[in-house]
Amino acid sequence: MDYRRPALLVTTLGGFLIPFMGSSVNIALPTIGKEFGMDPLFLTWVTMSYLMSAAIFLIPFGRIGDIYGRKKTFLFGFILYTFSSLLCAVSPSAIFLISFRVLNGIGASMTFSTGMAFLISIYPPGERGKVLGINVAAVYSGLSCGPFFGGLLTQYFGWRSIFFVNIPLGLLIIFVTIWKLRGEWTEAKGEKFDVVGSILFSFTLLTIMYGFSQLHGVSGIPFILLGAGGVFLFVKWETKTESPIFNIDLFKENKVFAFSNLAALINYSATFAVSFLMSLYLQLIKGLHPHEAGMILVSQPIMQAIFSPLAGKLSDRIEPRLVASIGMGITALGLFFFTFLDQKTTTPLIMSSLILIGLGFALFSSPNTNAVMSSVEKKFYGVASGTLGTMRATGMMFSMGMVMLILALYMGRTQITPSHYPLFLKSLKTGFIIFTALCVAGIFASLARGRVR
Repeated sequence: MDYRRPALLVTTLGGFLIPFMGSSVNIALPTIGKEFGMDPLFLTWVTMSYLMSAAIFLIPFGRIGDIYGRKKTFLFGFILYTFSSLLCAVSPSAIFLISFRVLNGIGASMTFSTGMAFLISIYPPGERGKVLGINVAAVYSGLSCGPFFGGLLTQYFGWRSIFFVNIPLGLLIIFVTIWKLRGEWTEAKGEKFDVVGSILFSFTLLTIMYGFSQLHGVSGIPFILLGAGGVFLFVKWETKTESPIFNIDLFKENKVFAFSNLAALINYSATFAVSFLMSLYLQLIKGLHPHEAGMILVSQPIMQAIFSPLAGKLSDRIEPRLVASIGMGITALGLFFFTFLDQKTTTPLIMSSLILIGLGFALFSSPNTNAVMSSVEKKFYGVASGTLGTMRATGMMFSMGMVMLILALYMGRTQITPSHYPLFLKSLKTGFIIFTALCVAGIFASLARGRVR
């Protein structure tokens, strides 16, 4: 039986659904905060709790999928994700909502760490770039549709409807996975699962990510130091254990794998906070309504959705490092133009920069993913996919952490009122200067990976 099309269908639907809910929830945050009486700092944990749990469990579940079955882990992940979406929809308080978002993140980590891995297991090397491009396009389509449809759902049916619409789509993915995908993929079957390594990894990532999110205050420093100690213990344990959850040799001996993951970390660190900063700029400095700001911001993910499949296909013919490095350079150019933002910057110039960033990201993401997955043996697909997902989530956290730090240094804890607009613009420019510099450094990391073929 040919499992390729059903596998592509469920992973593509999953690739659309999870980012769709993520970007939809971001639009609904003010409404959620108003209903539960949450202050802005507390409100950020509706997103942060999901992001942290997803990052922490990506590699452990990638390894579990390699040993016990990728399809099985993917299936249970979507069952948990769908059930936790129902729990989020009926949450009676902010604490319950944040707790259920943690479950959302765990379910998402199970699907993201294994979905791509068993997709790669099924498709031959010559078609991987194409299917990865389709998968990445689905992710960006979800990101594109989220603000628009999330805004409509929140306005007319309430924020809970965003979680309710996940349920039928989640059930469809579960049904197709059970009905059409009867095989199993376990290239590391029989190997032991590294429990100690999993605990050390989760503890290390949690403390570092939480510490970075609190870096604008003194309280973040002890957590980062604790996380640094955790890194030392984790690396020491993984180098001596028989079946490590994270094969350190992949970084030590596999140059393509190491630099491709570093490039992904840098890219997400430089780009994830763009929509957050530009949303504030467009609504506060330019005085646009939320739906008007959303129509401008959507130009970036639309470009990503359009060009990702083409970039993936291109990376099957041309060295991925070349395509990805060009993409990183185009992204850096778009970010550089944002360093000149002021109150008089025109909408066409803003959209042109967003289009450049979207095009650059599309040219980078699919080929970079192709390079990572093509650089490892079959039995490491889950770990490779989980590692790349962890770099993505950690980069997102670093990106937001840098923005929090910059805003805290320039503005403190004051609200962004008209009297503080000049300080906000300074913060904005500083942020984009840092992001541009990061992206330029990312070009060298991308080029340094070497040849895949």
